[in-house]
Amino acid sequence: MKIAAAAYPLDFLPDWAAYRAKLSDWVARAADQGAELLVFPEYGAMELAALGGAEVAADLEDSLQEVMRHGPQVMALHEELAARHGVHILGASAPAMGDAARPVNRAILYGPQGVIGHQDKQIMTRFEREEWDIAPGHGLQVFDTALGRIGVIICYDAEFPLLARALVEAGAEILLAPSATEALAGYTRVKVGAMARALENQCVVVHSPTVGPAQWCPAVDMNTGAAAIYGPPDLGFPETGILAETTLNSPGWAMAEVSREAIAHVRREGAVLNHAHWDEQKMRLEPLRERVKPS
Repeated sequence: MKIAAAAYPLDFLPDWAAYRAKLSDWVARAADQGAELLVFPEYGAMELAALGGAEVAADLEDSLQEVMRHGPQVMALHEELAARHGVHILGASAPAMGDAARPVNRAILYGPQGVIGHQDKQIMTRFEREEWDIAPGHGLQVFDTALGRIGVIICYDAEFPLLARALVEAGAEILLAPSATEALAGYTRVKVGAMARALENQCVVVHSPTVGPAQWCPAVDMNTGAAAIYGPPDLGFPETGILAETTLNSPGWAMAEVSREAIAHVRREGAVLNHAHWDEQKMRLEPLRERVKPS
């Protein structure tokens, strides 16, 4: 299959028609190049805050509420585009009301037949916890699709290996890592995490970031990143582990052909077998645990 990861800029859009036109154009350009799985970034939906006007977009709480107000329309548009082009789309994540009293950070996966499911971010950054008051999601899930088994690790979640490992042990072959990071250091943390997850799980990780300034919305005012598709640097994959990558802070699609059989093959025959040898860590750690037990 061909996978496309968006390096996506946030625009101050004047109305819903402008958002519809922008998203439709992005999806059409990727689909026209043969992409079957399209991945948009974390908090890419925050550009919808502009539809409430400059004052709404400039307020942290009001911007959340404005974006959530457009949730049903956003879902309908993604369903329409996925069906029209016969593609799978991980929509840009957005605030949504879950079981908690506060919004979660939710990414929805769409297929040609409609909504497949959603994944909420599990671990909040300091900004989300301390200033924005975004609630953590409850639990991970693997989506069994026509393209393979897919898991989602949103931004900071990609920096925690046990989350990705739980998805892989539940069958995930491809991990999607949408992100939104202000500084180069933040982008680098997610990039390094995503590449490490591809290495240790011998899988494909798709990294889609927001890029460029959006000073009209303080939640996402500066965005640094490059879209990329990573695999294990081993048999059947590039020696760098990078299948495709955009230029830093340049909007556009990173695209690569990905084979599920290549993932299965490297897990069976690779020069290293990180995926299979994961549990050996536990055996090696037991003597240390015994030595440091409190008396």
